[in-house]
Amino acid sequence: MTPSVHHPAMPRIPAIPGTRVPSHSAHASWLRKEVSKLCMTDNQRFPGAQPISFLNTHFAQLEAEDFWVCEKSDGIRALLFVHLKPNGHQTVYLLDRHNDYYELSGLSFPRHQHPNLPLHNTIVDGELVYDVDPRTNLETLRFLAFDCLVVDGENIMALSLDRRFDLLHKRFHNPFVRAHHQAHAPAGTPFDIRIKQMQRSYGTALVFAEAASLEHDSDGLIYTRVNAPYTPSTTSSIIKWKPRSENSIDFRLVLCFPPGHHDRPLKPLFLLHVWCGGDKYEPYDELYVTDEEWEAMRCSGEQYHNRIIEARWDRQHHHWLKMRFRDDKPHANHKKTVENIMKSIDHGVEQHTLLERCDSIRAAWKARELRYGRLGVSRWSRVGGPPTVAGMRR
Repeated sequence: MTPSVHHPAMPRIPAIPGTRVPSHSAHASWLRKEVSKLCMTDNQRFPGAQPISFLNTHFAQLEAEDFWVCEKSDGIRALLFVHLKPNGHQTVYLLDRHNDYYELSGLSFPRHQHPNLPLHNTIVDGELVYDVDPRTNLETLRFLAFDCLVVDGENIMALSLDRRFDLLHKRFHNPFVRAHHQAHAPAGTPFDIRIKQMQRSYGTALVFAEAASLEHDSDGLIYTRVNAPYTPSTTSSIIKWKPRSENSIDFRLVLCFPPGHHDRPLKPLFLLHVWCGGDKYEPYDELYVTDEEWEAMRCSGEQYHNRIIEARWDRQHHHWLKMRFRDDKPHANHKKTVENIMKSIDHGVEQHTLLERCDSIRAAWKARELRYGRLGVSRWSRVGGPPTVAGMRR
């Protein structure tokens, strides 16, 4: 993998690398069926778990149960699928939110106990980001893994997060690093692979401190319940936090021109639609676009109608502002999701409030340890084991 020069005025959202498998081909159909079978789902949709938005009411949940927290990277969500054919040939794919598959070259993964043999079927959850070296301004594409659904042919979705994270390290990432005898991606690979750093839920200050030194943008936090299984749908076990002022919604942008003026430079209405399931959309609000912005859009020759756009609510001027287009997403946010995000916008939690509650979250965690005692000799006991496990400080 060869790093490229990053232009600081033009931050980039990664495109999915690899060769796209045609969506309606027999190959794509077979891949979706295979992934569905491995994940033990009754559908062939994108199997990634989806979070809910953080509200004030979620503090009670953080105090009542064990959660891990990590930074939310501003990248592209993708699942990594390692497939072993009956003839022993290993192929590697990325699948995106569209449930499209991209075949990758230059990647191979060994088994942890038999490094001379290829890793069996594995599905890893993560996101692609561009890390920019602040000294050289060179950017490196990285896949940041944060969960695992299937590893070496074994479905582990029913296991707790700490066990899944352990297997992600031991059976997937560590053998890969050892095979290449280095911590960075070897030449010819499409991207580097890293494991996300996790903290206990009361370690939010550590996550914020670490995020400040990251080489990619971080736009929030993700809290994941430790004792919850992996759920391939929207789940209350994963909570996404963004600052109240930075919460955003993905809409479908619909340009509405005056009748008979489609080819004239008249400024249209910029309607924001929300998804209602299937192919159904309904209008929600309007996007605020200045005359200067419209002129730049018109002269660009770029297609804007019916694209997914990420927008934020300007609380001072009471209108929606464009952040960026999200062509990586097949749909706008669902109507119900929009309702929940609006609650976060109206009644959201700011960073200082999160930090203020860390002491009570820690006290509740420690009280559970005292109440239940040592659960067992397992290194994965909530109260036993070494001070550092799978890269996370206990």
